Amino acid sequence: MDELKELVEKFERAFQDRLVSVILYGSGAGEDPHAKFSDLNVLCVLKEITPRELADAELILRWWRERNHPLPTLMSEEEVHNSADCFPIEFRDMKDRRKVLYGPDLIAEVKVDGKFYRAQVEHELRAKLFRLRQKGARVLSDPVALMNLCLESVSTFCVLGRHALIAAGIEARTERRAVVHQLSRTLKMDVTPFETLLDVREDKPGIDIGNPGELFARYLQCVRRMVEFVDGLQEQ
Repeated sequence: MDELKELVEKFERAFQDRLVSVILYGSGAGEDPHAKFSDLNVLCVLKEITPRELADAELILRWWRERNHPLPTLMSEEEVHNSADCFPIEFRDMKDRRKVLYGPDLIAEVKVDGKFYRAQVEHELRAKLFRLRQKGARVLSDPVALMNLCLESVSTFCVLGRHALIAAGIEARTERRAVVHQLSRTLKMDVTPFETLLDVREDKPGIDIGNPGELFARYLQCVRRMVEFVDGLQEQ
């Protein structure tokens, strides 16, 4: 992709010999047939990160954000090697799906300890469920805003659903719809809200979303069921 190539070139010019590696990870680095709807998550590894590096990155990050991409994650080489125990979900995503755009593949050397993995999956699910409720309460009478809220969050919950399956010892798929289908079978729940939101994100023709308020309510039920599933894993 031209934008990724340009991003790497900007990093090279800005940091020169301080740049260690640039890695694309997550759905944007996978084999998702709907890749154009995937986020471009980028890890930029530097020898060290001081105010100088932040100043040099400012214009690049602003340029990237103006193109509606998530802000790149800046890490030092030391932080890459020593942060996996604090961020097992993120590093698991990097290990499962990544493309090296510049420099060595530092993620290949990282070990993800599953000790705190389940707890972080539950924490992230609960925190994002609480936030979804809060934001939903503010726009419940606005069908357009409510629908946008659901569309903006569905990708995140698909990712967390995948990690919920992994935490249960299930070999989870990577493509969003495949994950949703696995959740349906494993949790024995109706995943129609997820499928509808993915259809809208992918501009499928003839979609009937029905009442956005009712869709939101059923969407919340799905997420709550995912939380209950992960919470129950600690008793096994």
